Amino acid sequence: MFSQTKEIFKKNILVTGGAGFIGSHLCEELLRLENVNIICLDNFLTGLELNIDHLLQFPNFEFIKHDIIEPINLELFLNLKKFKIKLGGIQEIYHLACPASPKEYHNHSIETLLVNSLGVKNILDLAIKYKAKLLHCSDAAIYGSSPSDFTHHFKEEEKGHVNPVGLQSCYNEGKRFSEAMVANYRRKFCFMPNEEKIKISPEIFEQITQKENLQEIIPWAKIVRIFNTYGPRMKLDDGRIIPDLIKQAISNEPMMIIQRKEEVTSFCYIEDIITGLIKIMDSKIEGPINLGDPNIWTIEEIAELIIKISGSSSKIIYKERPDYMSRIGIPNIDKAKKLLEWFPVISLTDGLIKTIEIMRASRILKPF
Repeated sequence: MFSQTKEIFKKNILVTGGAGFIGSHLCEELLRLENVNIICLDNFLTGLELNIDHLLQFPNFEFIKHDIIEPINLELFLNLKKFKIKLGGIQEIYHLACPASPKEYHNHSIETLLVNSLGVKNILDLAIKYKAKLLHCSDAAIYGSSPSDFTHHFKEEEKGHVNPVGLQSCYNEGKRFSEAMVANYRRKFCFMPNEEKIKISPEIFEQITQKENLQEIIPWAKIVRIFNTYGPRMKLDDGRIIPDLIKQAISNEPMMIIQRKEEVTSFCYIEDIITGLIKIMDSKIEGPINLGDPNIWTIEEIAELIIKISGSSSKIIYKERPDYMSRIGIPNIDKAKKLLEWFPVISLTDGLIKTIEIMRASRILKPF
């Protein structure tokens, strides 16, 4: 008599914007998990094939080229048939697709608005179709410019102050609208354990929550607000401070600081952010929740540290901030510490050493 073994279905995870800076690192880390298939979705508007080339060798990793402002039918992609999506569905969606650097969203302002509206709607509809958990990756930009107190740490409860018609409005207001979209979908649709999708009104929701343990309602749509992040695979010359300073230092060029001397900022290494994203997805927290490093530095201190690590002879000079750049906020991460037991563990010095080493090595392979 032949023995019968039950087929093990792997968890299907979709990462939108997976060829971007954060997305590619996330795909890489998720591949370390057992029994998972990773679907990387990107349209290469700002993402790079180079970021995911090394992942294509894995049989449980597939790339699909798609613009999320168009409806998504994963079952039409032939290379995804092996993941049996029609039968097994999608279990998790990490949504990162969006131009994210000042130069990118300044050059693609309309696309940025559409990604944060139509794109988010399409991703939410996809999550509802498959009853998948969704982590929507928002940004510290929703808080607007930091107040006159440069050391202010933003809490999740703060409403923010954003100019709806300013040069950064496509991104800042886009991210605010995308959070509103997620929050309203979350209010209207609720997934109950072992049940089909339920369309639910606030009145019915109140009735259900009176009868059921609130913890038994799955928080399917989560929001995370990511603060300044740095590390390998960041693009150069796109308006981000650290890669631009590193490039200038390695080339022994003058290091441009586009801030006043007294202004402070913070940066979190990519590995810590990725750990936080996965922790949020695995938790019962719906957010919004801040991820970032609360330790503050002046840009001059960061530039001096880069000079020291790289052995550069560059000199620091100050330049007026362009209109499309605003002061960078600093996160309060008390919620992340309490609810996720998450906090950054990689120091700025160690993170910069790793980043500079990799950027130096990659410079041999391709010109800056």
